[in-house]
Amino acid sequence: MNIEQAKQIDLVEYLASLGCNPSTIKRDDYWYLSPLRLEKTASFKINRKKNVWYDHGLGKGGNLLDFGILYHNCTIKDLLGKLGSNLSFHQRPVIAAAPEEPPIKIISDNNLFSLSLLRYLKQRRIAESIAVKHCREVIFSLHDKRYSAIGFKNNEGGFELRNQWFKGSCSPKGITSIENNSKELVVFEGFFNFLSHQTINQNQQSSSANILVLNSTSFFEKSREIMDRHESIRLFLDRDKGGQKCTTQALSWGKKYKDESFLYNGYNDLNEWQQQIGKSMKKGLKQA
Repeated sequence: MNIEQAKQIDLVEYLASLGCNPSTIKRDDYWYLSPLRLEKTASFKINRKKNVWYDHGLGKGGNLLDFGILYHNCTIKDLLGKLGSNLSFHQRPVIAAAPEEPPIKIISDNNLFSLSLLRYLKQRRIAESIAVKHCREVIFSLHDKRYSAIGFKNNEGGFELRNQWFKGSCSPKGITSIENNSKELVVFEGFFNFLSHQTINQNQQSSSANILVLNSTSFFEKSREIMDRHESIRLFLDRDKGGQKCTTQALSWGKKYKDESFLYNGYNDLNEWQQQIGKSMKKGLKQA
């Protein structure tokens, strides 16, 4: 099998052969729990029409060859050998390029007030006062339908969007930084972990550190210049493969980088730890 033949293999069918099945299907988009790392919310997408994939947690994507090399940790020659030994894969017919799917379009952003979004924040144990300070209620359209979500704005003007059923973002994608004139920087992978940290520490009187929310680990290395400006950098990154890779890399940059993820050892991230600790405390009180 040559490279062009391999690119025509249906990605959805290939993942099925690896034992990976989609969590949800929305038109041509197939969402999976990432086969490249551990996660509990599906953020790996295949667009079957274009036969391409993108892992939002890693910030990487491409065609079947790009995926196979990462998944099997092998060379392209070895991957072609693996694919050639299984001739049952269906190759996609060559068709004319379809028009681009409509992107998320922001209609409005306002103060948080929706009861359903506030209930969702409560479920994730985020203080309403913290969320109202840092987030917006965003109305957006996708596939000609309107939705509302909690919006967290980045430095480029785009939003990370979350509600109980939706996880996504609108362009442009970028980091979110909050400047408090501090020599200390606290770094988070996602904004719910930042909100958890603010909620946990809301009654402390100590001076605030500067904040960096990556919104994707793909921005980690690109943010090194920002991080290096500080005398102390505390890392609250996820404890999955992607987050720990970034943490390990940062620790190699110098002693001023500190890994704080041991605080939620056994959980994927700070918000998951906060949610589960709250449930454990309630359960203990009921049993007492």
